[in-house]
Amino acid sequence: MVTNKELIQIANDAAKKHKCSKDVDVGGVGCALVTDKSNVYVGVSIQACCGIGFCAEHSAVASMVTNREYRIKRIVAVKDKGGVFPPCGRCRELIFQIDEKNYDAEIVLGVNKTVKLRKLLPNVWQRK
Repeated sequence: MVTNKELIQIANDAAKKHKCSKDVDVGGVGCALVTDKSNVYVGVSIQACCGIGFCAEHSAVASMVTNREYRIKRIVAVKDKGGVFPPCGRCRELIFQIDEKNYDAEIVLGVNKTVKLRKLLPNVWQRK
């Protein structure tokens, strides 16, 4: 089983900011998640100067679903200069919509601190 400390380190390793072109920065944020099948997926943020890009959580979720997995046990995001932080609202909603059972996914906020997604996303978007 991957510990929170190990998951944070995996995300931190991915968060090393670098340029892939003159207009795009990669890795200002790294993300690592572990699925209900105990597989780990990693993602990085991509920021383009024209305003497009995406969050590290989206990148990690995309890697997970590419491998036909949808259930997240734990997920963490880390800034490139250190520091764990919760996913933004857009990422929270994506995590939930990929699989509604992810409402009980643990969001890692520190080595010894987690909170369930349901606490961070009390009012999910619902299609009417």
